[in-house]
Amino acid sequence: MRLPFDNTYARLPEKFYAALPPSPVAAPSPVALNQALAARLGLDLDALQSAEGTAMFAGNLMPEGATPIAQAYAGHQFGGFVPQLGDGRAILLGELVAPDGARFDLTLKGAGRTPFSRGGDGRAWLGPVLREYVLSEAMAALGLPTTRALAAVTTGQNVFRDGFPRPGAVIARVAASHIRVGTFEYFAARGDEEALATLCQYTLSRHYPDGKTARDLLAAVTQAQAKLVAGWMSFGFIHGVMNTDNCALSGETIDYGPCAFLDEYHPKKVFSSIDVRGRYAYANQPQIALWNLAQLGSCLLPLMGKGDAAVEQAQAVLDDFAPIYQAEWLARMGRKIGLASATQDDLPLIESLLNRMATEVADFTRTFRGLSTGTAREEFTEPQTFDTWEPDWRARLEREPDPATVMAAANPVRIPRNHRVEEMIAAAVEGDFAPFHRLNAALAAPFTPDDSFADLEAAPSHDERVTRTFCGT
Repeated sequence: MRLPFDNTYARLPEKFYAALPPSPVAAPSPVALNQALAARLGLDLDALQSAEGTAMFAGNLMPEGATPIAQAYAGHQFGGFVPQLGDGRAILLGELVAPDGARFDLTLKGAGRTPFSRGGDGRAWLGPVLREYVLSEAMAALGLPTTRALAAVTTGQNVFRDGFPRPGAVIARVAASHIRVGTFEYFAARGDEEALATLCQYTLSRHYPDGKTARDLLAAVTQAQAKLVAGWMSFGFIHGVMNTDNCALSGETIDYGPCAFLDEYHPKKVFSSIDVRGRYAYANQPQIALWNLAQLGSCLLPLMGKGDAAVEQAQAVLDDFAPIYQAEWLARMGRKIGLASATQDDLPLIESLLNRMATEVADFTRTFRGLSTGTAREEFTEPQTFDTWEPDWRARLEREPDPATVMAAANPVRIPRNHRVEEMIAAAVEGDFAPFHRLNAALAAPFTPDDSFADLEAAPSHDERVTRTFCGT
């Protein structure tokens, strides 16, 4: 099997990666193939759906043109710096060149041990693989930049997590690239300015070709991250593990470990079982994104000049984060309440609704969608709390030409509810993949009402509520 590879990252110096193939698995079996994404990439569907395709997605067969590598990177994890992380269970097969010339990494996650595995088995179990497949494709359907899921396969062998055997699986992930803030930190920690300069120019040429300098790179990534996180916030998404090694310079969402979407709204909400101090709580995400960007800025200082001048140059770029984020957040949240072009004067109206939602335990997605259907007040414990906000909102809408259309396009009917994701995983572990496929189908058109998926729109009951999500290691 031959794929349209042109592997520029593998042509960088060897210190950027470790070259090695995936580790074969016992008995690969297909779970899902993302046909729409495969078509976007110009791939042969018949070949991908064949036994050879399944073997390739499992790591048992290397396609012609692949140069498999595990990438090196470092990272701040919950604020603590780890000088060497790297791909401990992912193998980058190469860079696919789509028919329009766009370039995408193709990585197998769960493909076996690498020199960066740090004692781990390099494998993934079925639950996190299916979670990443569903969540990443749901994010794409919502219109947010994200890595994508091309395929998932089971391996026919168990992996052990928490002392229990679990079915093994591999996900084929597609990304604009896997260059992270942590990639720059890896070389900055080693004082390797030559590698930093090489990586800077490579990243610019791949993602921001109009840029020429380290300052240009920092500015482009700052803008991309500000807009990305504003998008997360507008849909109630909590990443859960915003470490610098999970901050992609492409501006895509990467790593769907302990992530979750809000049910009831609260700004301090945390789902991740490992985020015991709430560092990555919902409302903290903008400031954490800026913190991550500051680490990137520190890495780029040697390329930006000397002394205070370099620091001032980097700080000036980072100071742009807040206004970019606030403008994007205001535009998105304004559209959620029907305002095509919200201004600062509309900010109190938006914040007043959010404050009431937090106090009254209102469901985030259903409240905003309910504004256009007349059901928003039903999401409040005390509906009169909504009633006292509504008149000002109605008065503001009188100045809008088509608020219903604006709201319908900004507020999804369905999100990947945490309890539905957990139900889907539990069924798949027992060999039933029907809930997985149904959930993907429902989330592929999140803004379109569909009575056949009505059960997936409902908020969880008290007994169904998921309060903790877990990493997939």
